[in-house]
Amino acid sequence: MQEVIISQDKQNNKIVALVENGKLVEKYEEKADQKRLEGNIYIGKVENVLIGMQAAFINIGAEKNTFIHIKDIIPKVSNETGNKNEKLGNYDIKNYIKQGAPILVQVKRDCTNKKGARVSTHISIPGRFAVLMPNSEFITISKKIEKEQERERLTNIVKCSLPKGYGIIIRTAANGKKQELIQKDIEGLVKQYNEILEQAKKYDKVQSFTPALLYKNDGIVEKTLIDTIDQDVEKIITDNKEVSKYVEKFLKDTGLETKVKLEIKQDVLNIYDIKEQIEKANNRKIWLKCGGFITIDKTEALTAIDVNSGKYIGSKDLDQTIYTVNKEATIEIAKQLRLRDIGGIIIIDYIDMENQETKQKILKVLEESVKKDRSKIQIVGFTPLDLLEMTRKHICSND
Repeated sequence: MQEVIISQDKQNNKIVALVENGKLVEKYEEKADQKRLEGNIYIGKVENVLIGMQAAFINIGAEKNTFIHIKDIIPKVSNETGNKNEKLGNYDIKNYIKQGAPILVQVKRDCTNKKGARVSTHISIPGRFAVLMPNSEFITISKKIEKEQERERLTNIVKCSLPKGYGIIIRTAANGKKQELIQKDIEGLVKQYNEILEQAKKYDKVQSFTPALLYKNDGIVEKTLIDTIDQDVEKIITDNKEVSKYVEKFLKDTGLETKVKLEIKQDVLNIYDIKEQIEKANNRKIWLKCGGFITIDKTEALTAIDVNSGKYIGSKDLDQTIYTVNKEATIEIAKQLRLRDIGGIIIIDYIDMENQETKQKILKVLEESVKKDRSKIQIVGFTPLDLLEMTRKHICSND
Protein backbone atom coordinates (compact mmCIF):
# COMPACT_ATOMS: atom_id res chain seq x y z
CA MET A 1 0.00 0.00 0.00
CA GLN A 2 1.26 3.46 -0.93
CA GLU A 3 0.58 6.54 1.18
CA VAL A 4 1.63 10.18 0.88
CA ILE A 5 2.35 11.93 4.17
CA ILE A 6 2.55 15.74 4.16
CA SER A 7 3.73 17.80 7.11
CA GLN A 8 3.70 21.61 7.23
CA ASP A 9 4.94 23.48 10.30
CA LYS A 10 4.05 26.98 11.56
CA GLN A 11 6.81 28.51 9.43
CA ASN A 12 5.29 26.84 6.33
CA ASN A 13 8.23 24.47 5.88
CA LYS A 14 7.01 21.27 4.22
CA ILE A 15 8.07 17.63 4.28
CA VAL A 16 6.49 15.22 1.82
CA ALA A 17 7.03 11.48 2.27
CA LEU A 18 6.01 8.62 0.00
CA VAL A 19 5.55 5.44 2.02
CA GLU A 20 5.21 1.86 0.78
CA ASN A 21 3.92 -0.65 3.35
CA GLY A 22 5.24 1.48 6.20
CA LYS A 23 8.68 2.01 4.66
CA LEU A 24 9.88 5.45 3.57
CA VAL A 25 10.82 5.27 -0.14
CA GLU A 26 10.87 8.94 -1.16
CA LYS A 27 11.15 12.16 0.84
CA TYR A 28 11.28 15.82 -0.17
CA GLU A 29 11.69 18.98 1.87
CA GLU A 30 10.68 22.51 0.93
CA LYS A 31 11.62 25.42 3.18
CA ALA A 32 9.44 28.51 3.19
CA ASP A 33 12.42 30.79 2.48
CA GLN A 34 13.82 28.50 -0.22
CA LYS A 35 13.48 30.06 -3.66
CA ARG A 36 13.29 27.02 -5.91
CA LEU A 37 13.61 28.13 -9.53
CA GLU A 38 13.80 24.82 -11.38
CA GLY A 39 10.91 24.47 -13.83
CA ASN A 40 10.09 28.19 -13.84
CA ILE A 41 9.76 29.89 -17.24
CA TYR A 42 11.01 33.47 -17.67
CA ILE A 43 11.32 36.11 -20.30
CA GLY A 44 14.98 36.85 -19.71
CA LYS A 45 17.46 39.37 -21.07
CA VAL A 46 20.74 38.36 -22.73
CA GLU A 47 23.35 40.13 -20.61
CA ASN A 48 26.57 38.84 -22.11
CA VAL A 49 27.40 36.54 -25.04
CA LEU A 50 30.56 34.46 -24.56
CA ILE A 51 31.50 33.68 -28.17
CA GLY A 52 34.56 31.60 -27.30
CA MET A 53 32.50 29.37 -24.98
CA GLN A 54 29.43 29.21 -27.24
CA ALA A 55 27.42 30.34 -24.22
CA ALA A 56 25.74 33.35 -22.64
CA PHE A 57 24.62 34.81 -19.33
CA ILE A 58 20.89 35.48 -19.05
CA ASN A 59 19.29 37.84 -16.55
CA ILE A 60 15.98 36.40 -15.27
CA GLY A 61 15.68 38.75 -12.30
CA ALA A 62 17.40 36.39 -9.84
CA GLU A 63 20.35 37.33 -7.59
CA LYS A 64 22.79 35.71 -10.05
CA ASN A 65 22.65 35.69 -13.83
CA THR A 66 21.84 32.29 -15.29
CA PHE A 67 23.95 30.34 -17.79
CA ILE A 68 22.93 28.96 -21.18
CA HIS A 69 24.99 26.91 -23.65
CA ILE A 70 24.53 26.67 -27.41
CA LYS A 71 23.27 23.07 -27.07
CA ASP A 72 20.33 24.42 -25.05
CA ILE A 73 19.50 27.01 -27.72
CA ILE A 74 19.61 25.10 -31.02
CA PRO A 75 16.63 22.79 -31.79
CA LYS A 76 16.78 19.33 -30.20
CA VAL A 77 17.89 16.59 -32.58
CA SER A 78 16.84 13.80 -30.21
CA ASN A 79 14.33 13.57 -27.39
CA GLU A 80 16.46 10.87 -25.73
CA THR A 81 19.92 12.47 -25.81
CA GLY A 82 19.03 16.08 -26.72
CA ASN A 83 22.02 17.66 -28.49
CA LYS A 84 24.61 15.68 -26.54
CA ASN A 85 26.01 14.01 -29.67
CA GLU A 86 25.57 16.99 -32.01
CA LYS A 87 28.68 18.63 -33.52
CA LEU A 88 28.32 22.01 -31.83
CA GLY A 89 31.23 23.47 -33.79
CA ASN A 90 28.85 23.69 -36.76
CA TYR A 91 26.79 26.31 -34.92
CA ASP A 92 27.56 29.93 -34.05
CA ILE A 93 25.82 31.38 -31.00
CA LYS A 94 25.82 34.85 -32.62
CA ASN A 95 23.25 33.57 -35.12
CA TYR A 96 20.81 32.71 -32.35
CA ILE A 97 20.99 35.39 -29.64
CA LYS A 98 22.32 38.89 -29.20
CA GLN A 99 23.11 41.05 -26.19
CA GLY A 100 20.15 42.95 -24.73
CA ALA A 101 17.53 40.86 -26.56
CA PRO A 102 14.64 39.09 -24.81
CA ILE A 103 14.77 35.29 -24.64
CA LEU A 104 12.20 32.78 -23.40
CA VAL A 105 13.96 30.30 -21.10
CA GLN A 106 13.20 27.63 -18.50
CA VAL A 107 15.37 26.89 -15.48
CA LYS A 108 16.70 23.33 -15.80
CA ARG A 109 19.01 23.33 -12.78
CA ASP A 110 18.80 25.48 -9.68
CA CYS A 111 21.60 27.77 -8.57
CA THR A 112 24.12 26.68 -5.94
CA ASN A 113 26.31 28.68 -3.57
CA LYS A 114 28.96 28.92 -6.29
CA LYS A 115 27.02 28.94 -9.56
CA GLY A 116 23.95 30.59 -11.00
CA ALA A 117 21.07 28.53 -12.37
CA ARG A 118 21.27 26.83 -15.75
CA VAL A 119 18.56 27.63 -18.30
CA SER A 120 17.41 26.33 -21.67
CA THR A 121 15.14 27.41 -24.53
CA HIS A 122 13.88 23.80 -24.65
CA ILE A 123 10.65 24.28 -22.70
CA SER A 124 8.79 21.40 -21.04
CA ILE A 125 5.47 21.64 -19.19
CA PRO A 126 4.46 18.64 -17.08
CA GLY A 127 0.90 17.40 -16.73
CA ARG A 128 -0.71 14.40 -15.08
CA PHE A 129 -0.37 12.07 -18.07
CA ALA A 130 2.03 13.91 -20.38
CA VAL A 131 4.89 16.38 -20.61
CA LEU A 132 4.50 18.94 -23.40
CA MET A 133 7.65 19.77 -25.43
CA PRO A 134 6.95 22.83 -27.64
CA ASN A 135 9.03 23.48 -30.77
CA SER A 136 9.75 19.80 -31.36
CA GLU A 137 7.78 16.96 -32.91
CA PHE A 138 9.05 14.00 -30.92
CA ILE A 139 6.53 11.53 -29.49
CA THR A 140 8.04 9.52 -26.64
CA ILE A 141 6.23 6.87 -24.63
CA SER A 142 7.51 6.00 -21.14
CA LYS A 143 9.75 2.92 -21.29
CA LYS A 144 7.90 1.59 -18.25
CA ILE A 145 4.87 1.06 -20.50
CA GLU A 146 6.07 -2.20 -22.03
CA LYS A 147 3.05 -3.67 -23.88
CA GLU A 148 3.35 -2.83 -27.58
CA GLN A 149 -0.42 -2.65 -28.05
CA GLU A 150 -0.74 -0.02 -25.31
CA ARG A 151 2.18 1.98 -26.71
CA GLU A 152 0.49 2.04 -30.13
CA ARG A 153 -2.82 3.11 -28.57
CA LEU A 154 -1.17 5.99 -26.73
CA THR A 155 0.77 7.05 -29.84
CA ASN A 156 -2.47 7.20 -31.84
CA ILE A 157 -4.15 9.28 -29.10
CA VAL A 158 -1.26 11.76 -29.24
CA LYS A 159 -1.38 12.01 -33.03
CA CYS A 160 -5.09 12.86 -32.85
CA SER A 161 -4.68 15.39 -30.02
CA LEU A 162 -1.38 17.19 -30.52
CA PRO A 163 -1.12 20.27 -32.80
CA LYS A 164 1.75 20.49 -35.28
CA GLY A 165 5.01 21.87 -33.88
CA TYR A 166 4.64 20.21 -30.48
CA GLY A 167 6.41 17.18 -29.06
CA ILE A 168 5.29 15.15 -26.08
CA ILE A 169 6.37 12.58 -23.52
CA ILE A 170 3.62 10.22 -22.41
CA ARG A 171 4.09 9.41 -18.73
CA THR A 172 3.70 6.03 -17.07
CA ALA A 173 0.50 7.29 -15.42
CA ALA A 174 -1.22 7.26 -18.85
CA ASN A 175 -1.01 3.46 -19.01
CA GLY A 176 -4.55 2.11 -19.44
CA LYS A 177 -6.23 5.51 -18.97
CA LYS A 178 -9.21 6.57 -21.08
CA GLN A 179 -8.57 8.51 -24.26
CA GLU A 180 -10.64 11.51 -23.17
CA LEU A 181 -8.63 11.92 -19.94
CA ILE A 182 -5.33 11.95 -21.82
CA GLN A 183 -6.67 14.31 -24.50
CA LYS A 184 -7.97 16.70 -21.85
CA ASP A 185 -4.55 16.75 -20.19
CA ILE A 186 -2.79 17.47 -23.51
CA GLU A 187 -5.27 20.21 -24.45
CA GLY A 188 -4.73 21.85 -21.05
CA LEU A 189 -0.94 21.83 -21.50
CA VAL A 190 -1.17 23.34 -25.01
CA LYS A 191 -3.49 26.07 -23.71
CA GLN A 192 -1.09 26.77 -20.84
CA TYR A 193 1.87 27.15 -23.21
CA ASN A 194 -0.09 29.41 -25.58
CA GLU A 195 -0.85 31.69 -22.63
CA ILE A 196 2.89 31.84 -21.85
CA LEU A 197 3.62 32.73 -25.49
CA GLU A 198 1.05 35.53 -25.43
CA GLN A 199 2.79 37.05 -22.40
CA ALA A 200 6.21 36.66 -24.05
CA LYS A 201 5.12 38.43 -27.25
CA LYS A 202 4.70 41.67 -25.30
CA TYR A 203 8.49 41.87 -24.98
CA ASP A 204 9.36 41.30 -28.65
CA LYS A 205 9.51 44.95 -29.71
CA VAL A 206 10.32 46.55 -26.36
CA GLN A 207 13.64 48.40 -26.24
CA SER A 208 13.99 48.35 -22.46
CA PHE A 209 12.35 45.75 -20.22
CA THR A 210 12.66 43.98 -16.89
CA PRO A 211 12.95 40.18 -16.93
CA ALA A 212 9.73 38.54 -15.74
CA LEU A 213 8.41 35.23 -14.45
CA LEU A 214 5.81 33.84 -16.86
CA TYR A 215 5.23 30.37 -15.40
CA LYS A 216 5.89 29.12 -11.87
CA ASN A 217 6.80 25.53 -11.18
CA ASP A 218 4.67 23.36 -8.95
CA GLY A 219 5.53 23.35 -5.25
CA ILE A 220 6.68 20.10 -3.72
CA VAL A 221 3.17 19.07 -2.60
CA GLU A 222 1.61 19.69 -6.02
CA LYS A 223 4.48 18.00 -7.87
CA THR A 224 4.41 14.88 -5.69
CA LEU A 225 0.65 14.50 -6.05
CA ILE A 226 0.74 14.91 -9.84
CA ASP A 227 3.61 12.43 -10.16
CA THR A 228 2.35 9.74 -7.78
CA ILE A 229 -1.44 9.93 -7.53
CA ASP A 230 -1.95 7.40 -10.34
CA GLN A 231 0.57 4.93 -8.89
CA ASP A 232 -1.70 3.07 -6.48
CA VAL A 233 -1.70 5.74 -3.76
CA GLU A 234 -4.50 4.76 -1.37
CA LYS A 235 -4.19 7.37 1.35
CA ILE A 236 -2.94 10.93 1.89
CA ILE A 237 -2.31 12.07 5.47
CA THR A 238 -1.53 15.65 6.49
CA ASP A 239 -1.31 17.72 9.67
CA ASN A 240 -2.28 21.02 8.04
CA LYS A 241 -5.78 22.33 7.22
CA GLU A 242 -4.64 24.44 4.25
CA VAL A 243 -2.83 21.48 2.72
CA SER A 244 -5.90 19.34 3.38
CA LYS A 245 -8.11 21.80 1.48
CA TYR A 246 -5.69 21.81 -1.45
CA VAL A 247 -5.52 17.99 -1.55
CA GLU A 248 -9.31 17.74 -1.31
CA LYS A 249 -9.69 20.04 -4.34
CA PHE A 250 -6.94 18.16 -6.21
CA LEU A 251 -8.68 14.82 -5.66
CA LYS A 252 -12.01 16.26 -6.77
CA ASP A 253 -10.49 17.82 -9.92
CA THR A 254 -8.84 14.51 -10.86
CA GLY A 255 -11.94 12.43 -10.06
CA LEU A 256 -10.11 10.44 -7.37
CA GLU A 257 -11.98 11.64 -4.27
CA THR A 258 -13.62 8.19 -3.83
CA LYS A 259 -10.47 6.20 -4.61
CA VAL A 260 -7.93 8.01 -2.40
CA LYS A 261 -8.66 8.54 1.30
CA LEU A 262 -7.69 11.89 2.88
CA GLU A 263 -6.97 12.14 6.61
CA ILE A 264 -5.90 14.96 8.96
CA LYS A 265 -3.79 13.87 11.94
CA GLN A 266 -1.37 15.40 14.40
CA ASP A 267 2.29 14.39 14.52
CA VAL A 268 2.16 12.74 11.10
CA LEU A 269 5.95 12.31 11.05
CA ASN A 270 5.63 9.87 13.93
CA ILE A 271 3.48 7.55 11.80
CA TYR A 272 5.65 4.57 10.81
CA ASP A 273 8.51 6.42 12.58
CA ILE A 274 8.90 8.62 9.48
CA LYS A 275 10.98 11.18 11.37
CA GLU A 276 13.47 8.50 12.42
CA GLN A 277 13.57 7.05 8.91
CA ILE A 278 14.31 10.53 7.48
CA GLU A 279 17.18 11.01 9.94
CA LYS A 280 18.68 7.64 8.95
CA ALA A 281 18.42 8.62 5.29
CA ASN A 282 21.01 11.34 5.93
CA ASN A 283 23.64 8.92 7.23
CA ARG A 284 26.84 8.57 5.20
CA LYS A 285 27.25 4.90 6.11
CA ILE A 286 24.48 2.35 5.56
CA TRP A 287 24.87 -1.15 7.00
CA LEU A 288 23.69 -4.15 5.01
CA LYS A 289 21.92 -7.17 6.52
CA CYS A 290 24.84 -9.43 5.61
CA GLY A 291 27.27 -7.31 7.66
CA GLY A 292 28.76 -5.32 4.80
CA PHE A 293 28.13 -1.61 4.30
CA ILE A 294 28.08 1.16 1.73
CA THR A 295 29.18 4.79 2.03
CA ILE A 296 27.67 7.65 0.03
CA ASP A 297 29.70 10.81 -0.64
CA LYS A 298 28.31 13.66 -2.70
CA THR A 299 30.72 16.08 -4.39
CA GLU A 300 30.24 19.04 -6.72
CA ALA A 301 30.86 16.83 -9.76
CA LEU A 302 29.36 13.46 -8.85
CA THR A 303 28.18 11.05 -6.16
CA ALA A 304 30.62 8.32 -5.15
CA ILE A 305 29.33 5.11 -3.54
CA ASP A 306 31.77 2.63 -2.03
CA VAL A 307 30.90 -0.99 -1.23
CA ASN A 308 32.71 -2.71 1.67
CA SER A 309 32.54 -6.26 3.06
CA GLY A 310 32.61 -4.94 6.65
CA LYS A 311 31.82 -7.70 9.14
CA TYR A 312 30.77 -10.21 6.52
CA ILE A 313 33.09 -13.23 6.40
CA GLY A 314 30.98 -15.33 4.05
CA SER A 315 31.65 -18.83 2.77
CA LYS A 316 34.86 -20.53 1.71
CA ASP A 317 34.08 -19.53 -1.88
CA LEU A 318 35.57 -16.01 -2.27
CA ASP A 319 33.67 -15.23 -5.49
CA GLN A 320 30.36 -16.13 -3.83
CA THR A 321 31.21 -14.00 -0.77
CA ILE A 322 31.97 -10.99 -2.97
CA TYR A 323 28.82 -11.54 -5.05
CA THR A 324 26.63 -11.74 -1.93
CA VAL A 325 27.86 -8.40 -0.59
CA ASN A 326 27.78 -6.68 -4.00
CA LYS A 327 24.27 -7.96 -4.74
CA GLU A 328 22.86 -6.79 -1.39
CA ALA A 329 24.68 -3.47 -1.81
CA THR A 330 23.17 -3.02 -5.28
CA ILE A 331 19.61 -3.45 -3.99
CA GLU A 332 20.32 -0.99 -1.16
CA ILE A 333 21.96 1.54 -3.51
CA ALA A 334 18.84 1.59 -5.72
CA LYS A 335 16.73 2.30 -2.62
CA GLN A 336 19.05 5.07 -1.45
CA LEU A 337 19.18 6.81 -4.85
CA ARG A 338 15.40 7.07 -4.81
CA LEU A 339 15.13 7.96 -1.12
CA ARG A 340 17.79 10.69 -1.24
CA ASP A 341 16.81 11.83 -4.74
CA ILE A 342 20.43 11.69 -5.86
CA GLY A 343 20.92 13.18 -9.32
CA GLY A 344 23.74 13.56 -11.83
CA ILE A 345 26.71 11.24 -12.31
CA ILE A 346 26.91 8.30 -9.90
CA ILE A 347 30.03 6.14 -9.56
CA ILE A 348 29.86 2.83 -7.65
CA ASP A 349 33.07 1.18 -6.46
CA TYR A 350 32.15 -2.46 -5.89
CA ILE A 351 34.32 -5.06 -4.20
CA ASP A 352 36.56 -6.30 -7.05
CA MET A 353 34.92 -8.91 -9.28
CA GLU A 354 37.32 -10.83 -11.48
CA ASN A 355 34.61 -12.78 -13.26
CA GLN A 356 32.81 -10.99 -16.14
CA GLU A 357 29.76 -13.19 -15.62
CA THR A 358 29.49 -11.95 -12.02
CA LYS A 359 29.60 -8.34 -13.25
CA GLN A 360 26.76 -9.04 -15.67
CA LYS A 361 24.72 -10.56 -12.84
CA ILE A 362 25.24 -7.40 -10.77
CA LEU A 363 24.19 -5.24 -13.73
CA LYS A 364 20.96 -7.25 -14.06
CA VAL A 365 20.28 -6.88 -10.31
CA LEU A 366 20.77 -3.10 -10.65
CA GLU A 367 18.49 -2.87 -13.71
CA GLU A 368 15.78 -4.76 -11.84
CA SER A 369 16.23 -2.80 -8.61
CA VAL A 370 15.81 0.65 -10.21
CA LYS A 371 12.54 -0.25 -11.96
CA LYS A 372 10.49 1.19 -9.08
CA ASP A 373 12.29 4.53 -9.38
CA ARG A 374 10.13 6.99 -11.33
CA SER A 375 13.16 9.06 -12.30
CA LYS A 376 15.08 8.72 -15.57
CA ILE A 377 18.09 6.45 -15.05
CA GLN A 378 20.85 5.47 -17.45
CA ILE A 379 23.19 2.62 -16.51
CA VAL A 380 26.36 3.15 -18.55
CA GLY A 381 28.18 0.05 -17.28
CA PHE A 382 31.61 -0.76 -15.90
CA THR A 383 34.52 1.52 -16.81
CA PRO A 384 38.06 0.25 -17.60
CA LEU A 385 38.81 0.89 -13.91
CA ASP A 386 35.97 -1.49 -12.95
CA LEU A 387 33.82 1.34 -11.56
CA LEU A 388 30.10 1.21 -12.29
CA GLU A 389 28.96 4.41 -13.98
CA MET A 390 25.33 5.55 -14.13
CA THR A 391 23.28 8.73 -14.21
CA ARG A 392 20.00 9.66 -12.58
CA LYS A 393 17.86 12.72 -13.06
CA HIS A 394 16.82 14.16 -9.73
CA ILE A 395 13.08 14.61 -9.24
CA CYS A 396 13.24 17.72 -7.09
CA SER A 397 16.25 20.00 -6.75
CA ASN A 398 17.55 20.08 -3.20
CA ASP A 399 20.44 22.50 -3.78
